[in-house]
Amino acid sequence: MARFFRMSTVWVVEFRFDGHPRRWLKALPADADAAAVMAAELRDLHGGRAQLVSVRPATADEEGRYLRDEAPASPLCPTGRAPRAD
Repeated sequence: MARFFRMSTVWVVEFRFDGHPRRWLKALPADADAAAVMAAELRDLHGGRAQLVSVRPATADEEGRYLRDEAPASPLCPTGRAPRAD
């Protein structure tokens, strides 16, 4: 298999925004320090309003849903995505 086939990893990012639990699925370079990258991104986006709780690799099922854009959309989660119409 070619070395360049898998150049990223999908991570599950758990954090709190204004005290409310939130979850993002985020693809980052395979060699990235995901916890440090996401802590910096949350700090840049939300300042002190967001607190990183945990970062873990996505399961195969979570990654598959992420790649197929089937992750649940929440209008309360500050991702910039509009809720899907059913």
